[in-house]
Amino acid sequence: MALVLHSSANKNAYKALIVAEYTGAKVELAKDFQMGVTNKTPEFLKMNPIGKIPVLETPDGPLFESNAIARYVARLTPDCPLYGSSLIDYGLIEQWIDFSASEIDVHIGGWLYPRTGFRLYLPPVEEAVIANLKRGLGALNTYLASHTYLVGEGVTLADIIMVCNLGYGFKNILTKSFTSEFPHVERYFWTLINQPNFKKVWGNLEQAESVPPVASKKPAQPKEAAKPKPKEEPKKEAKKEVAKPKEVEEEEAPKPKAKNPLDLLPPSTMILDDWKRLYSNTKSNFREVAIKGFWDMFDPEGYSLWFCDYKYNDENNVSFVTMNKVGGFLQRMDLCRKYAFGKMLIIGSEPPFKVKGLWLFRGKEIPRFVLDECYDMELYEWTKVDINDEAQKERVSQMIEDAEPFEGETLLDAKCFK
Repeated sequence: MALVLHSSANKNAYKALIVAEYTGAKVELAKDFQMGVTNKTPEFLKMNPIGKIPVLETPDGPLFESNAIARYVARLTPDCPLYGSSLIDYGLIEQWIDFSASEIDVHIGGWLYPRTGFRLYLPPVEEAVIANLKRGLGALNTYLASHTYLVGEGVTLADIIMVCNLGYGFKNILTKSFTSEFPHVERYFWTLINQPNFKKVWGNLEQAESVPPVASKKPAQPKEAAKPKPKEEPKKEAKKEVAKPKEVEEEEAPKPKAKNPLDLLPPSTMILDDWKRLYSNTKSNFREVAIKGFWDMFDPEGYSLWFCDYKYNDENNVSFVTMNKVGGFLQRMDLCRKYAFGKMLIIGSEPPFKVKGLWLFRGKEIPRFVLDECYDMELYEWTKVDINDEAQKERVSQMIEDAEPFEGETLLDAKCFK
């Protein structure tokens, strides 16, 4: 039975919903929730006397505050990877969650809310808020210059909360001219917001084109709002606006039900999981056992092999940054784990380092959904392997077995996607 999240569709509710996408927990937004109506009912106020959203109904009672709810949903899954793999990971995740709240989220709201009429607008206060936001984004930008994620080499709870807070800003007030000062934050944000589990919840987010003008005081005056029936219509329109995010959810809901086109291909004699097991379990005589097994299994009618070469190797001047870049690519390729196997090699004993890869994909072409959803694909030149060419077959074998030297150069690192 799904846990019910009482909230409108907003960035604070999205934190728990994205966590649920990663962990498999069942969390649903309450049906027919109306902000300003539902949250003022006696039933809601019993769950949160302040009347704020979101509130999560759990078997042990209600829970409010969005970060607390996200933590709870993450911990529903034993050994949840969203909390890292060590005590220091856990500490760093909590560090970045606090940073996101106190240095990013509070200042985005402090800039936006006075302009939209929810707080008193004072130019000197706005100036100070923007300076504080730039300080926070600057610190984050410096950190992300050498990190793909906030903690470790994969998405954690810290990333989910940070991206949701940033997403609210990117959507409403942080224009391109403002964020271009923080290129590593931009790269980080757009990479994660387009991950499948984020996109299922956020949909297609578009960056604000302009800073909202300061709201006129006149529409906010109580007397005008209280005037008779001519003023009733704007209120009805406001209720419709609240419902709009639900329409987006309804449009997006069918997506997971659609079958992947690769599942509709004719059956293949190659069982990908059998190959992955053989690769993982072969500890000796790799060429004689695993490589021979691969070519025995390979079905050119059901699968295709591709070489990839990074287009911008001249930028790969720092080894760990290059390795993080490749690690991030493999993380974003998670959407095709069921249909692919890959090897990525980082080559060279000194910079600039070369990045080359080999990928096995279901079907005779690179799957369209991978090209569409993983932006890294366009950063590589892709060449289909001609398996009738013995030299290309040998290159495939060397890349699978991490042969060193590779093409006459030192192998700095090799990463496997399986």
